[in-house]
Amino acid sequence: MATALDRFESAPDPAANDGLMDGYRPSADEPFMNERQQAYFRAKLLGWKDAILREAQVTLGQLQIDSLREADLTDRASSETDWSIELRTRDRQRKLISKIEAALRRIDEGEYGYCEVTGEPISLARLEARPIATMTVEAQERHERNEKVSREE
Repeated sequence: MATALDRFESAPDPAANDGLMDGYRPSADEPFMNERQQAYFRAKLLGWKDAILREAQVTLGQLQIDSLREADLTDRASSETDWSIELRTRDRQRKLISKIEAALRRIDEGEYGYCEVTGEPISLARLEARPIATMTVEAQERHERNEKVSREE
C-alpha cells in the first residue's frame, strides 16, 4: 500500500487526466514546447495540483473526524505520530503546490521547459518525470555538487 510519503512527489499520469490530451505524449520529433506540448504539461501540472488538494481535503476531514480519542497512552502516542507524519507530508505538498504554480506561470510566460541556468531545453523525459524541473540534469548536478561543497566548508 502506498503511503502519502510514497506519493509525495510523483506526478500523476496525464493519460489518466480524463482524456484531456487523447493519449498524446510529447515527442522529440516536433518543435520543442509547441502549443500542444505546453497544453500537455499544463494539464499534467493542473492534474497533479488537483490530486494534492484532494488529498489535503481528505486529511483535513480525517483530522476532524478522528480526534485523538484513544484512552490508551500508547495508542494515543501512535496516532499522534501518524498524524505528525501526515501533517509534515501535507506541508511538503503545500510547498510542492507553489512549485507547480511557478511552473504554470513559466508556461504562461513562454519560459517553461528551458533551464533557468543555461537556457537550454530541459529534456522531455525529465519534464515527464518531474514537470516542475527548472534545470537540465547537468545543471542540476552541478548545482547539487556546488551546494555539497558549500555545506562541507
